[in-house]
Amino acid sequence: MAKCLPLIIAAAVVWRLFLWSRAPRDAPTRSVALTLLTLGLSHAIARPGGAHGLDIMAGHNITRLLQNLLLLLACYFLMCFYLYSADGPAARRRARRAGVVVALVSVAITVAALTVPLGALSGPSRTMDMTIPQVAVFYLCAGLYMTYAIGTAGRWSARYARKSGRPHATGLWITAIGLGSLAAACGIRAVFTVVRWSGGSVPHPLMTSAAALLTVSSLLFVVGVTYSGLRARITATRLSLRRRRDHRRLAPLWELLTGINPKNELKPASRTPWDRWRARGVHRRYHRRIVECRDGLLDISPYLAAGNEETDLLSLEPAELARRLRCASATIQQGAPAPARAVPLARPTGDDRDSDVDQLIAVSEALRLTA
Repeated sequence: MAKCLPLIIAAAVVWRLFLWSRAPRDAPTRSVALTLLTLGLSHAIARPGGAHGLDIMAGHNITRLLQNLLLLLACYFLMCFYLYSADGPAARRRARRAGVVVALVSVAITVAALTVPLGALSGPSRTMDMTIPQVAVFYLCAGLYMTYAIGTAGRWSARYARKSGRPHATGLWITAIGLGSLAAACGIRAVFTVVRWSGGSVPHPLMTSAAALLTVSSLLFVVGVTYSGLRARITATRLSLRRRRDHRRLAPLWELLTGINPKNELKPASRTPWDRWRARGVHRRYHRRIVECRDGLLDISPYLAAGNEETDLLSLEPAELARRLRCASATIQQGAPAPARAVPLARPTGDDRDSDVDQLIAVSEALRLTA
């Protein structure tokens, strides 16, 4: 699971930066993007490869300091997200106060990292000598602030989840669980720091369990903050695929109708490259084809009555209507005048704009089978 975390964080960072680019002035969107960005950078530095490169350039203590400063910033931006989402006009003032707190904590751990003996902050935290005051202060200050900030954010997430509907509630509950367990993991590690600072020891299984809880909690948090957007993207992708398929299924009907009257084929608003590119989008092509089919059916409707019989054309079976469409097409190509007035053939049966699409597709499929 730990190996999958960098990929998940990277994907979440890219997605949130994309959303931020589309709404650059939206403070909550910006806060989430910066939260994931700083979290991702901190995780990249913590990995063996990233830490090794920085160790060579700056030294072990600076690497550990930079990693924790990024974590503190991630916690701060996370709090800003909830402040800007809920407090409105007061959000900026409260964000400044929260910024002062994180700045003080950052100064404290920076002073500790710069005054500690060289190499005292290198290696895993479980192997460090916490009896050195600067090392203990470094981890205790960072751990307590993260416990406070993450715990507060988790409580806000749970509060908003109870007030929200799906799918937002689901994402918020996942986020709340992830943040709650993440705050618990930070608090446990802070307790471990105090125990080791006082000269005690912590069993290795407990240290390993706390680290595993930290990893799982981070994964849940990242999944939670991206859940709603990811689900919306999946829904949009499914809609695009369905419309692409329906566009192909309407081809037999469209080809017959535009062959009769090519003027019904809609063209882009202009010949500029931008308009031509937009016209190739699946949703535009789908709606354009539906409109072209509706107009074509209106043009051909006077030729569909069989002799002088009074027929409700809207009640015809798709196979029968397809047969009459082919006969009418042959009649029009021979130049025969229209024997009756036009009547609509595709009439919506529901409230949505595409409720007649199934009827059009059924006729088109019938035309395909009788080709």
